Amino acid sequence: MIVPRRVALRSLFTLTVAAFTGGALARIATTPGSEEPSVVVFDEMYGGHRIQARAGAAGVPEVLVDGRPLHLMRCADGGYLTPIDHYQTYPTPLAATRAAVDELGSAPLTRFAAAHGVHPGGSPRGVHT
Repeated sequence: MIVPRRVALRSLFTLTVAAFTGGALARIATTPGSEEPSVVVFDEMYGGHRIQARAGAAGVPEVLVDGRPLHLMRCADGGYLTPIDHYQTYPTPLAATRAAVDELGSAPLTRFAAAHGVHPGGSPRGVHT
């Protein structure tokens, strides 16, 4: 019996998707008081700030620094960058978030910083406003 190429490719694609999502589905946890599932990517204290990330849309996690959102952008090379330090790409969301926290120092992440890369006191690396 000869299997048409289209059927073989669909089957291969289905198996690949199932293999990659199976591990992610196993890590899904429901947050207390919420019906919506979320996957915790990381949750730690770093540089005096609490950094957290949960799985987000399009493979880019939703990152919080001290409870305020930090926008991550996915680059064509597979890395990540933030508005705080948009001159450097980092291999993982955690590395990008830690670099943003290093840039912040002791300054809090403001609602403007999350969107525009601005934080009190400026930046020694020349992040412009």
